[in-house]
Amino acid sequence: MNVVRDDRLVTIIGWIATFTSVCMYISYIPQIMDNLSGLKGNPIQPFAASINCTLWVVYGLKRKDYPLVAANTPGIIFGSIAAFTAL
Repeated sequence: MNVVRDDRLVTIIGWIATFTSVCMYISYIPQIMDNLSGLKGNPIQPFAASINCTLWVVYGLKRKDYPLVAANTPGIIFGSIAAFTAL
């Protein structure tokens, strides 16, 4: 019985971590807006984040770890947009 409870707790923690990760990547939106309005930021950090997230998504898909995939997919999208609009 403890194993079932532990698995459920890990699943809940995984989805909470997914939510906070998505919030973190959505926070790129103000930088993207600044970049588009002419206040260019540095593209290196969001570019590195998008590469990192791409690797985690591939890993998550191979392991069928869908909270991991869901947590990192916004990082690919918003990190790439933030990086390219900063150029």
